[in-house]
Amino acid sequence: MAATFASTLLGFIREVINAKYYGTHWEMDTFLAAATIPTILFGVFNGALLSALVPIFSDYIEHGREDDAWALANTVLNLLAIILTVCAILGYVFAPWYVPLIAHGFPAPQMGVAIHMTRTLMPSIVAVSLSGVLAAMLNAYRRFRAAALTGIAINVVTIGFVVLLNRHYGIFALVFGTVWGLIAQFAVQLPSFLRLGRYQLVIDLKHPGLKQMWQLLGPIVIGSAAGQLALFFDRFFASTLAPGYIAGMNYATKLVNFPQQIFAAAIATVIFPLLAAQFAKDNRRGVARSVVTGLRLVNFITIPSTCALVVLAHPMIQTLFERGTFGPSATQLTTSLLPFSAIGLVALAANVVLTRCCFACKETAATVAVSVMAVLLNVLLSMLWLPSLGARGLLLANSLSQMFQAVLLLGLVTRLVRGIDWAELLISVTKVAVASSAMYAALHWIAALGVHPDPSFLSRAWYLAGQIAIGAAVFISVARTMGVPELSIAWNAIVAKFEKNVIAPLENRDAPIA
Repeated sequence: MAATFASTLLGFIREVINAKYYGTHWEMDTFLAAATIPTILFGVFNGALLSALVPIFSDYIEHGREDDAWALANTVLNLLAIILTVCAILGYVFAPWYVPLIAHGFPAPQMGVAIHMTRTLMPSIVAVSLSGVLAAMLNAYRRFRAAALTGIAINVVTIGFVVLLNRHYGIFALVFGTVWGLIAQFAVQLPSFLRLGRYQLVIDLKHPGLKQMWQLLGPIVIGSAAGQLALFFDRFFASTLAPGYIAGMNYATKLVNFPQQIFAAAIATVIFPLLAAQFAKDNRRGVARSVVTGLRLVNFITIPSTCALVVLAHPMIQTLFERGTFGPSATQLTTSLLPFSAIGLVALAANVVLTRCCFACKETAATVAVSVMAVLLNVLLSMLWLPSLGARGLLLANSLSQMFQAVLLLGLVTRLVRGIDWAELLISVTKVAVASSAMYAALHWIAALGVHPDPSFLSRAWYLAGQIAIGAAVFISVARTMGVPELSIAWNAIVAKFEKNVIAPLENRDAPIA
């Protein structure tokens, strides 16, 4: 739990430092555009490998075939190292051809900087994608400590590079810090992985599990790639907007993703190996109960978080980011974008749990089809709203496509497991929504008082902390009065972790690049 909190806190500090030194200037826009390809590859390889390898690996383990499981894992790891090295070399050579496709709205000088940044970032795709394989192996063995440390590693290294080298290298201090941070993310998992004592430098192309994995991996790669296309089109469309909007969208999205990263994805990380094991034993009713519990806990976190992000958008952005080159105009820009991103948080977090359930049940084709349809809707809505709403339209398109995906995935999961307790889920959502509405009303009333703290960080932070404390008190009070069971479940889980020394994982499937 300490590692999870430290990683998330350091991630916020990294964004605060980036905002201080680079704000919403064109340099930050350029870095985010340059990081698009490594970010997409991270999402495709890590998401696909984790989703395809863990069920097969777990199936071998559950049936006592550990040697076969590790023969497959070693083959995948060694093949991937070779393939990704070739990809990194090709990405470096062909950068002048594909970067203009992403950032087509950049002027020529800015385009040249984007190409240079992209080439510098290329080696990181090898380390960050191999890191996903190590995480899959460790997750299958219920070892989450190393995964929690990866976030600390990348954030500490990136922050150090920016603070120490910014004066000499400017925005490239962030580029260098990102590369070495991603390498550190891979390195911190190696000791735990090697202690398993099963790694060998072998490639068995005739392993029967390899064919099974490719059959699963193909559709999953397509689905992961479809999901990452949303990022591509965001950067593609946003590159035509005024300087600063790409950076503003990034800051708003990172703030919205905070609850998803520290709570929802952690729940999904724990539940995925469990779901895979339950499905391997043909325990469909157990899968249904696990999914409902996961969704209830996710909703308990994300519904009030969404309300708080919407009503506290300005004080949050102002307190966290407004310093250095991130001035009041950047605060207003990011504040105007935050609500449009926040409304998709509940669906985003639910999709993490629902997608993991589908892949644990080895249902890939339909899951991929849902992802593709969500991306197509995202692109169509982005094209429709970009002329009138600009960056707000892009974020709104993202949020609505996430909701659309959640509805379809929920229907798919219902067909797969046949035992979803709809009454339990609906009652839980209703109670949490009522408690969140009471919290929203209280926070809105405080905002309407028109109180403005002094421009110092301490004054702003104290005022924001007071608002959050009042909102949390109202939410918890109403939730207890209504008998929301997730309140006691969450509290008992926290107490149990301290009593039993259970490690809470950090599972941030958002790329740690941009």
